[in-house]
Amino acid sequence: MQAIFHTIKKIADFKTSILITGESGTGKELIAKAIHYNSIRRESPMIDVNCGGIPETLLESELFGHTKGAFTDAYRVKKGLFEEADGGTLFLDEMGDLPLSLQVKLLRALQEDEIRPLGDSKVVKVDVRIITATARTLGDMVNKGLFREDLFYRINVLTIEVPPLRERREDIPLLAEHFVQKYNIRLGLDIKEVHPDCLQRLINYDWPGNVRELENVMERSMVLAEKDVLTSEILPPELLRQSGSSARDDVFFWDEFSIKTNTKKLERQLIAKALAETKGNKTKASTLLEISLPALLYKIKEYNVEN
Repeated sequence: MQAIFHTIKKIADFKTSILITGESGTGKELIAKAIHYNSIRRESPMIDVNCGGIPETLLESELFGHTKGAFTDAYRVKKGLFEEADGGTLFLDEMGDLPLSLQVKLLRALQEDEIRPLGDSKVVKVDVRIITATARTLGDMVNKGLFREDLFYRINVLTIEVPPLRERREDIPLLAEHFVQKYNIRLGLDIKEVHPDCLQRLINYDWPGNVRELENVMERSMVLAEKDVLTSEILPPELLRQSGSSARDDVFFWDEFSIKTNTKKLERQLIAKALAETKGNKTKASTLLEISLPALLYKIKEYNVEN
């Protein structure tokens, strides 16, 4: 994920359209929010809309607004989400579900920085940064005539591909710690740590539902926990089954033979795990790792672990 964080910092202030791709549950919406809140638009609204969650008959009105009497039941003027997000960011999730009939209007909005509400003869100028996301392969949809090629190239100026959680297992300890803090606050709990065996089972699991599934498991486990430590016994059966039969015994599995490369990978992941275990206390982390504090600080900088 370090490359993604670097990209976010580099592109956040540009109005250029961004397409975020990745499997369902990988955290595409979180990436979009990170872009917005690290940009000069952070003080303006960020509005999310799920293109597959609103009926086609209502989606046009939601996006572009309408005048009074534009259609049956249009009893008043309604601003669309483009106007609501003026000066900020409009995040269009599940972009592959956007109907072809609306793709033309979206393309015009992107090209001209203006929209035309339903029933209105006048255009409205808008200043909106568009971020889109999809779990589908839009290029294939273009080839099949299901997605406009011109719109595809317009939203695809910059692409961020979010890898599935099974390909970035080093993130799991930090994500687990984040969810412990989140649900301690939200649910009024006092879970202090994740037992090492429990954490290892989280790391070994393949997470078909990605970060969303991990968050679900963490919340469930925290609610069921009888002590202030999360243990393996309260994990769902599917985690126990896979973890028990898994050949992965460490925080990652080997995908190449280079001792130098794998040593660096192991060092980075152990440092991340130690920092998560000590809640970021570098002195305690250096003790856990049995290295000096200056050596740890050097490696943190070398591997860019804190980011």
